[in-house]
Amino acid sequence: MAPKRGGKGPVVAGKKKPEKVTNPLFEKRPKQFGIGGALPPKRDLSRFVKMPKMVQIQRQRRILKMRLKVPPTVNQFTKTLDKNLASNLFKMLLKYRPEDKAAKKERLLRKAQAETEGKTVEAKKPIVVKYGLNHVTYLIEQKKAQLVVIAHDVDPIELVVWLPALCRKMEIPFCIVKGKSRLGAIVHKKTASVLCLTTVKNEDKLEFSRILEAIKANFNDKYDEYRKKWGGGIMGSKSQAKSKAKDKVLAKEAAQRMT
Repeated sequence: MAPKRGGKGPVVAGKKKPEKVTNPLFEKRPKQFGIGGALPPKRDLSRFVKMPKMVQIQRQRRILKMRLKVPPTVNQFTKTLDKNLASNLFKMLLKYRPEDKAAKKERLLRKAQAETEGKTVEAKKPIVVKYGLNHVTYLIEQKKAQLVVIAHDVDPIELVVWLPALCRKMEIPFCIVKGKSRLGAIVHKKTASVLCLTTVKNEDKLEFSRILEAIKANFNDKYDEYRKKWGGGIMGSKSQAKSKAKDKVLAKEAAQRMT
């Protein structure tokens, strides 16, 4: 007899699958990520981390500088010294860093011991890097500075925004480098907005002249060019995509009118 509609057909005896032989020493223990089970897998949680307020302000400021139009006087601080030239410059500056507290203490101790013994000590001033905004400005105005180094991230920027114009007027080579903390490390401070060199030793004059030539070509000679370039005005990815789509539609309509 034929099977009834909806009923199961006759079971055909098939070949049994061979049982998998497993080693009892290595038991399979699948992980369970429920409560009290295995630890959950690691995943990127940076999106859920609340950043400190200072970091939030820094990121918002960076985006604002991209979006808004930045005047040329402020935009020139984005043009910094290239990596190779900056490394050579910092090597030169490190040779003329001022003494720290320990070195000063040792020098004064030696001077006091010499005076007690009745010896005369030569009071020769060492050649060191000059720092401090007012002091460096005075040296520029007196045309005693041979090279001025300005940090690009001084806040507020109004403190140093006029320095490039003053250096150019006094015909003194200047450059803008990344990091006020890097300048501060040279003079044993946390930060320094501007440094300058007045003289160098005879053995460093050849290397110093090469650095000055490269800096003049990158900054002093290109000052007029930097003074005309506005910065910023870069919209976000969504706005750029919308404007591109709009331009495509307008170009298509213009092509249709031409035909």
